[in-house]
Amino acid sequence: MIGTLFIVGTPIGNLEDLSLRAARVLREVELIAAEDTRTARQLLAHVDALGPHNPERRLVSYFEGNEAERTSGLVEALLAGQRVALISEAGMPGVSDPGAYAITAAITAGARVEVVPGPSAALAALIGSGLPTDRFTFLGFLPREAGARRVALGALRREPATMILYEAPDRVAATLVDAGDAFGPERRASLGRELTKLYEEHVRGTLGELAARYAEAPPRGECTLVIAGTTEPVAELDLEAELRALLAAGLGPKDAAARLVVKTGKPRRMLYQLALALAREP
Repeated sequence: MIGTLFIVGTPIGNLEDLSLRAARVLREVELIAAEDTRTARQLLAHVDALGPHNPERRLVSYFEGNEAERTSGLVEALLAGQRVALISEAGMPGVSDPGAYAITAAITAGARVEVVPGPSAALAALIGSGLPTDRFTFLGFLPREAGARRVALGALRREPATMILYEAPDRVAATLVDAGDAFGPERRASLGRELTKLYEEHVRGTLGELAARYAEAPPRGECTLVIAGTTEPVAELDLEAELRALLAAGLGPKDAAARLVVKTGKPRRMLYQLALALAREP
């Protein structure tokens, strides 16, 4: 018989959040593929203290750099009838972490895929934000490059659902400024950090208030940003009229295009070409 691939959710900071089912699975399987083997060994020490584990259990690394190579080995183990568990450094594999590749390969091979739910930073931040939870969208990590990030945020101007995204502490301030440009500085938001840990904090306010708070000193720890969706229809901007106004105000085509990127979500190159054409008009 073909084995089972267990997708196991692990704690995002507090070991007490590991479920009894997750602990049992991690003790019983023959193979564990972990994003970070050092973190996995610490987790397994906690798990094995709860009861005896499979003496044939092996631990292998499975991260973004070796995901494609390791997946073939996981499939071979499944085809040999072994039980395989996939864990990320924290949270659910496949959600902004390696895992989707292995899941697809296991399904293609005819293996059973069983999800063992666990803690989620996205859901913890959403619930703690106080923002609407009836409809939400998960954005993962935004692009690191400023221009691409502004395009991504600009494209969400019409999004009515509450938005959840992960961000590195040193980029939080810039992302808050860009989000304020895209949605307006008065849009409600919440920054969740160190979730489930000793210094867990939910900082709530407007995008403008949060941007000012973190302008000088970035937050510490893992950060999850939650932003309210729009509650009003967003009018389509007249790109030519907007660019003409910016050009008339003294901005060059390059700066005028950059100003509109975050407001429209349109590619900078396209806006620049249009601004350049308008600037050349007699």
